[in-house]
Amino acid sequence: MAGILCSAICIAALPYGIRKRPAAAPPEQKSAAQMNPGEQDGMAAAPEETASWPRPRVALTFDDGPHPVYTKKLLDGLKRRGIRATFFVVGENISGNEALIRRMAGEGHVIGNHTYDHVKLSGIADEEACEEVRKTDACIRELTGSGTEFVRPPFGSWKKALECEMEMIPVLWDVDPLDWTTKNTGEVVRRVLSDVEPGDIILLHDFYESSVDAALEIADELLKQGYEFATVDEMILL
Repeated sequence: MAGILCSAICIAALPYGIRKRPAAAPPEQKSAAQMNPGEQDGMAAAPEETASWPRPRVALTFDDGPHPVYTKKLLDGLKRRGIRATFFVVGENISGNEALIRRMAGEGHVIGNHTYDHVKLSGIADEEACEEVRKTDACIRELTGSGTEFVRPPFGSWKKALECEMEMIPVLWDVDPLDWTTKNTGEVVRRVLSDVEPGDIILLHDFYESSVDAALEIADELLKQGYEFATVDEMILL
């Protein structure tokens, strides 16, 4: 499949799995302490503050989109606030929402890979797992001209030994409010603000209106507290 293989470097060769501290995990989302040694391999800490970021910083990340209504609402809200985020998109949700993918790229957001069918990669054959990542990468590359450098494995379940001939960095999270379990915006906001620390990667979903509303409230409060917002590549490189 043309345009899919972006490097001879295998995923397994990359020493990253960005997460600063153990995250709260739903039943299928395991913390590092719960993972077996093979799943833990390749997971490193996110960097602390640097001179390039004199103010505390966090990364807002969103999984499972794009959603035709809620992702647009989120993009509108982020644009008004001058915030760039990271979107880990599901390939099967791109069809019909191509304009949103182009908009993400055009407005400076980072587009990451959340597989094509939102499957647990450690529970399927390696070649099938690679195809899940490749298909979404190909869709995004066709729309934006660039492939995906970052992957968030569904349920946090990653295979270090996965060899897909793609240079890709797995990114997990520090703060998970389990927003998909409740439609209570205020509760999602409370869970995040009570747990967040400088340097954290926050996990939310742009597939639920309550989560999008919560994300914008969280952004407003953290801005008041003096935080800045980074994309995952900035968290890694600075």
